[in-house]
Amino acid sequence: MHSHFIPGIDDGAPTLEASLELITAMHGLGYRKVITTPHVMADGYRNTPEKIKAGLETVRAAVRDQGLAIEVDAAAEYYLDHELEGKVQRKEVLTFGDNLLLFELPFISEPQILLNVVFTMQTQGYRPVLAHPERYGFWHNDLSSAEKLKERGVLFQLNTVALMGAYGPAARKAAEKYIDLGWYELLGSDCHRMDHIEAIKATLTEPYLHKVLGSGRLMNSGL
Repeated sequence: MHSHFIPGIDDGAPTLEASLELITAMHGLGYRKVITTPHVMADGYRNTPEKIKAGLETVRAAVRDQGLAIEVDAAAEYYLDHELEGKVQRKEVLTFGDNLLLFELPFISEPQILLNVVFTMQTQGYRPVLAHPERYGFWHNDLSSAEKLKERGVLFQLNTVALMGAYGPAARKAAEKYIDLGWYELLGSDCHRMDHIEAIKATLTEPYLHKVLGSGRLMNSGL
């Protein structure tokens, strides 16, 4: 889960041909299902559930035409901005699994509204999933905010390529720390381009990937 395969609606696959190339590569790596999650953000990619679902059907049809034995589903990756809480309250969001709602934070600083938005998600019946917490540099030297989210039941999703240094040594160290703490429930690729496929391959021999796979905490197989 967590990828960007619907063509032309965010910074992921630009064309249907690129989508098929990525999905074919995921199939070659052994994946039998992908849940793709286009960006949704007020100041960037204003994707609606309807637009994402239409793109999903286009991708599914192309996958069927190619005869690929892989299931494709879709949700979204919601940026925590000034519009997200309203979308959640109006239930204008796409989820995956058992009402799992994927969201990400700005990389510059922790939003002051973070806990309030998480509370709103939960009171509306959603299960918040924080995308790639290892990438948020403002937590690298102080895990107290991340710990508060775990205490409130927020699920954490690892971008596995962090473990081979795709985002630099600090993010890799943070990912390893979160694995040691048992804080990840979901693994994702965050795959946008073919170079991400190569990074996924390079991660396969990393000891910490096998540590999190063996943790007994992962929910991926049930999605």
